[in-house]
Amino acid sequence: MIQKDLSELTDEELLMEGKKIKSTNIVNAVLFGVMIGVATYSTIRNGFGILTFFPLLFIQMLIKNRARKKAFENQLKERNLTIGK
Repeated sequence: MIQKDLSELTDEELLMEGKKIKSTNIVNAVLFGVMIGVATYSTIRNGFGILTFFPLLFIQMLIKNRARKKAFENQLKERNLTIGK
């Protein structure tokens, strides 16, 4: 499924997308924390190896998500919308 551009979404769809982005941020934070833990443990236990640098592979994903979140926040400001807690 191709994601729509944020500017093409209706207000209701934009608010739903905000909920998805929020939950995605939580999952990304947990996964990144686990990866850092695995890399640290692997480095201490076995020295430098592939698992040491494994979290670096996901930096691109985190940057992409951050850019999408920023675009989402700009779209909310443009439309004068707020997300309920």
